[in-house]
Amino acid sequence: MSLTRRQVTTAALAAVPLAVAASAPAFAAPAPRRHRTLYIAGDSTAAQKYTDAKPETGWGMALPFFLGQGLEVANHAVNGRSSKSFVDEGRLDVILEAIRPGDLLLIQFAHNDEKSADPTRYTEPWTTYQDYLRQYVDGARARGARPVLATPVERRRFDADGNAVPTHGDYPAAMRALAAEEGVALLDIQALSLALWQKLGVEETKKYFNWTATEQDNTHFNPPGAIAVARLVAAGLLHRRVLGPRDVRRLDDEIPESWITWLEGTTP
Repeated sequence: MSLTRRQVTTAALAAVPLAVAASAPAFAAPAPRRHRTLYIAGDSTAAQKYTDAKPETGWGMALPFFLGQGLEVANHAVNGRSSKSFVDEGRLDVILEAIRPGDLLLIQFAHNDEKSADPTRYTEPWTTYQDYLRQYVDGARARGARPVLATPVERRRFDADGNAVPTHGDYPAAMRALAAEEGVALLDIQALSLALWQKLGVEETKKYFNWTATEQDNTHFNPPGAIAVARLVAAGLLHRRVLGPRDVRRLDDEIPESWITWLEGTTP
């Protein structure tokens, strides 16, 4: 018995999905997104502290509180290092061995670069300082990571009229110029922190620095100061579109000081 044209067409259409299913490759589930890491290269103002240093706190210790899930912090900042000594001691090499495409390298130096009496740390703003910073930038980019330059956070210093004054000379300007030249995202933490200290004033800023019964430290922070500076950093990363809205959190929330933790032991 011969088939009608309609029956032939119906049979052919019915067979198509089976043929496609048999020949098409199976679709694999998308691989889970790898967590990104934000590496910090810097000095004591950002560094993780040990219990013997309490209540001294680096702003890098508070930065994770403002970052979303999927973004981890690897804080390689170390007390007393400059852009030069950090490289010369092999610390940048350690970061570059670990950093992966999509990661971030946040670079903040100047406090110790300014120490002209110490040739192991001193850099000149418009020459060697920029030369060393380029090593961080080029190293990150060569590995598919994104470098971010951060001007040095300001010290607590006021003039006789109660005005917060800058202390870093030409270093912030040299970093800004390098960022523009190299097309690197810049967080102007120097300007932002100076404005914050001005807003808080002479007495209130003491509550943000490492002032204790035995010490009046106008460079390093206590927990409230570290939290305040970390908030500036996180907000800056969002503002500069280094991070997206889902990458940051709690920018307007109070962060309990009890969240800060120090490493057990003494400062190496």
